[in-house]
Amino acid sequence: MNRDDRQDRDAVLQVRDLKIAYETRQGDIDAVRGVSFEIRAGETLGLVGESGCGKSTVAYGLVNFLGRNGKIVQGSVLFQGKELVGRSERELKRLRGNRIAMIYQDPMQALNPSVRVGEQLAEVLTCHQSLPWSEARDRSVAMLGRVNMPDPGEMMLRYPHQLSGGQQQRVVIAMALLNNPALLIMDEPTTALDVTVEAAVLDLIAELKSEFQAAILFITHNLGVVARISDQVCVMYAGEQVEQGPVQDIFHRPRHPYTMGLLASIPRLGDSKNESWLTPIRGRIPPPAQRPGNACVFAPRCDHVVPACVSGRPDLREIDPGHVVRCIFAEDIAQQRRSCRMPHKVDDLSKGILQGDVLAADGVRIYYPQQSNSLVSLFGLGEQRFVKAVDDVSLRVAKGRTLGIVGESGCGKSTLVKGLIGLEPITGGEVHFLGLDATDQVSRRDTNLIREMQMVFQNPDSTLNPSFSVGWQIARPLQRFRTVPKHRIREEVIRLLRAVRLDESYCQRLPRQLSGGEKQRVGIARALASRPDLIICDEPVSALDVSVQAAVINLLLEIQQAFGSAMIFIAHDLSVVRFFSDDIAVMYLGQIVEAGAAESIYTPPSHPYTEALLSAVPVPDPDAEPNAIRLSGNVPSALDPPSGCRFHTRCPRREALPGNGQVCEQEVPPWRENGRGHRILCHIPLEELTELQRDGHETEAVLNGIKKCGTNQLI
Repeated sequence: MNRDDRQDRDAVLQVRDLKIAYETRQGDIDAVRGVSFEIRAGETLGLVGESGCGKSTVAYGLVNFLGRNGKIVQGSVLFQGKELVGRSERELKRLRGNRIAMIYQDPMQALNPSVRVGEQLAEVLTCHQSLPWSEARDRSVAMLGRVNMPDPGEMMLRYPHQLSGGQQQRVVIAMALLNNPALLIMDEPTTALDVTVEAAVLDLIAELKSEFQAAILFITHNLGVVARISDQVCVMYAGEQVEQGPVQDIFHRPRHPYTMGLLASIPRLGDSKNESWLTPIRGRIPPPAQRPGNACVFAPRCDHVVPACVSGRPDLREIDPGHVVRCIFAEDIAQQRRSCRMPHKVDDLSKGILQGDVLAADGVRIYYPQQSNSLVSLFGLGEQRFVKAVDDVSLRVAKGRTLGIVGESGCGKSTLVKGLIGLEPITGGEVHFLGLDATDQVSRRDTNLIREMQMVFQNPDSTLNPSFSVGWQIARPLQRFRTVPKHRIREEVIRLLRAVRLDESYCQRLPRQLSGGEKQRVGIARALASRPDLIICDEPVSALDVSVQAAVINLLLEIQQAFGSAMIFIAHDLSVVRFFSDDIAVMYLGQIVEAGAAESIYTPPSHPYTEALLSAVPVPDPDAEPNAIRLSGNVPSALDPPSGCRFHTRCPRREALPGNGQVCEQEVPPWRENGRGHRILCHIPLEELTELQRDGHETEAVLNGIKKCGTNQLI
C-alpha cells in the first residue's frame, strides 16, 4: 500500500502516547510507555520485538484485558474516532468479538473443548446480532467455506480436539470474521503452526484483508512473516516504540540499532555457517522495574552508545516521510552501516568422515501398538494395529558434522532421535554408535554409551529440576560418569558455564531465576559435561527470541568446532537447519524422503515435499514474491499410511507422471541418486524433477529472493 492510497483510507485505530502500568507492592511499574501508531482500513501493522517488549500488553490494553492490576496511565486509544480509554466494561463488551476481534497464538484458548465447533461459531452471531439459530448456523457454514475449510458442514459437527492445528486456527479466524470486525488483533497466530500450514494461513489472511477491508494489528517475532503480511511495521523494545515505518523502509533502510540487530540475528535460507556466523544482540531486555527513566533504554546493549545516550531519553522523531525512530544518531548510523553478518572462518571438519561414522542407523522402525476395541482387547480378541511413527529409516552421522532433520509435526523426527538415544523402544532395525550396539533402551545401556550420547531438549523447563541449583545439575553428570576427580568438579562446572557464556554466579541460581535463553544454555552445558561424541538437539531454539536463538546457534557452532562433536539438529525452521547443518534428511510420515548435503537439498532437483517446504518459508524481504506451491489436506495417519508413495495424497507433482500418477498410489517409489550422495525417494526421474522445478522457478525464486536479501541488506 503506497502513501497516497494510505492517506485516502480512514483511520480505524489511532493510539497516541499510550502508557500502561501494573500495580505492585513496590508501586506502579511501567510496562509500556510512549507508544503511538495508527492503522487504516485494509492495512496491516506488524508489531515486532523480543519477548518482554510489551507487544501483547499493547494489544490487551486496547480492549482493557490487562487484568486486575493493569491500567492505562495516560494516552488515547481512538477506535473509529471514539475514545476507548475510560469506557465502561459493558461498553467494551459490545465491541469485543463484534467490531474488534482477537485471534490468539493458541486457538484452544478461544475454543471450548466440550462444545461442538458449529455451536461456538453460531453463538457469536446469536449473541452479538441476535440472529435466529438456523440463520446463524448457515452463515457459520458459509464463513468456514470462505476460510477454505474442507467440508464445512461436517466440520460444524466436530469438537475442537478432532481438528488439526491449522484447522483450529481457521475456525478461530472464521469466528473472528463472522461479525465483519473493523479491527482484527492477531497475537502470534502462526507461531505454533508448521511452515506449510503457516503459509496457507498467511495466504488466507491476505485474501480476507482484501475482502473485508479490516484493519489488522499483527503481533509476531518472525520477521519473515512480518515482511510478507505487513504494510507498516512498529518495532518495540523494553516497552517503548523505537522505530516505525513502511515495511520496505524497515527492512531495507533500518535506522535504529535494535532493528538492525534483529535483522542481523536471523539466518536466511541461502546462508551457511561456512560463510559467516550470525550476529546476536548482546545482553538481554531489562525487566520493567529496572528500566531507566531518563536514558536510552537500549544503551546497555547498543554497539553505537556514547555518553549522550545515557544523559537523556531520546524522542521519537521523523527522519523520512512516515518513518520515525527513537535514536539520536539514526542518520549517522545509517551512513556507517556495516554488514549484517559476522565473518567467521569455520574449520573444515569434513575430514572426520574418513574416521568413520559416529552413528549408523539401518532400517530403524518404531511402532506403537494400538487395538481396535479396548473392550474386546481385554479378552485378546481385538485386532492389533500399529502406529508406524518411524518406518524403515537409515542414516549416518560422521564425526564433526551436523545432520539436520526437517519435516512437519507428526512426521517422526522427535520419535526417531528419542529412539536413537534410548528414550523410546526400537521395534526393528539396527543402531550402532561408536561401533557398539545401541538398540537397547537407555536403562539397559552401558554407562560409556550413555556418556558419549547426550541430548538437548526443546523445553529446558521440562528437564531442569526447579528445586536444585544450576551448579548442582551440571555437576550431577560429572559425578555419575566420573569425568573429572571429585575435587575438580566445581572447577569443571565453572568451566562449562563459561563455555556457554555464563559466569560463576549462575552456580547458585535456581532455574526460575533464569531467562529462557539462559536455561537453554544450562541444558547445553549439562549435555557437554560428559564430553560426548554425539549431541542430539531436538528443537533447541524454536522457543527462543531471534537474538537469543542466534547466540545459541553460534554457541553450538563454537562447541562443535572446539570438540569435534557430531550433532543431530532438529528444527521446524528450514532457514536455521540450512545454516547450521552439513547434511540434511527430510522426513514425511515416518520415512526419509530426501537426504544429502545441505547445499544440494535446497536447489533443484528436490523431492516434491521438500519443494513445498521451501516454498512455504516466510522470506524476510517485503519485495520477495510468495511462492504458489501449497500442500492441500493434512498429513495422513501413521496408523494407516497411504499405499505406494506416502506423499501421493498431497503431492503437487504427481500429475507429471502418466495416468496422473497412478503408480504413486500402487508402488513404493525407488531411491533416485545423482551420484554425489544426494538421494530422493520419488517415482519422477531426477531430470524431470529438475525441469519441472526450474520451469516453474519456484525453488529458485525462493533462494534468489533470500540471497538477494542477504546481499543487499546492510546494517
